Amino acid sequence: MVSSVALVTGGNRGIGLATVRAMSTAGFTSVAGSRSGAAPDGIACVPMDVSSTQSVDSAFADVEQEYGPVDVLVANAGITRDTLLMRMTDDDVDEVLQTNLFGALRCARRAARGMLKARHGRIILVSSVVWAVGSAGQVNYAAAKAGLVGAGRSMARELGSRGITVNIVAPGFVDTDMTAELDEKQRETILSSIPAGRYATPEEVAAVIAFLASDAAAYINGAVIPVDGGLGMGH
Repeated sequence: MVSSVALVTGGNRGIGLATVRAMSTAGFTSVAGSRSGAAPDGIACVPMDVSSTQSVDSAFADVEQEYGPVDVLVANAGITRDTLLMRMTDDDVDEVLQTNLFGALRCARRAARGMLKARHGRIILVSSVVWAVGSAGQVNYAAAKAGLVGAGRSMARELGSRGITVNIVAPGFVDTDMTAELDEKQRETILSSIPAGRYATPEEVAAVIAFLASDAAAYINGAVIPVDGGLGMGH
């Protein structure tokens, strides 16, 4: 595993940063992709805007030249533009879909090129519990995250015979900068709906991603793995 290269989009903070670190601990050469091209000290990083095909292609080329072919792609980059449907603009929809859904497809398409040649690879898409349970004020976000499930399972059927697995991780509420913006009443409402009674840590989500990237998960394909404390159970 030491020579294997893992590229994590949105890898400069939150779940992405925890994943970069978990993958490094697991023996991967782990690289973060971020729009700014910046990451915390000690983290290898490339500039990458997943809403741009040109930027995605350039980032992959940089990684391949510097570190070698990408063996594992973790498509984690995501944004929110939360508001009620009646107030949601076309831009609110387009920006979320371009980053959260189309961005993941761009990255998977580019990663598959090398993986098909190698007849081996791991593609892990980071969705959300809202793909199944929905979330008021997040119609655009939920649509994108649900789209990842259908796309991921379709890719799993296309690529599985070539030694490539495609799986989806669906976190619930995670203690990140995004959830830190919620007020106390919102946090209490959310916690009351989670059987575990707490938020996940980014490291707990990252550990599942690292497992799916490992040889131990070679026969897991097209799966949706919840990391949500029981919030979405039954879906």
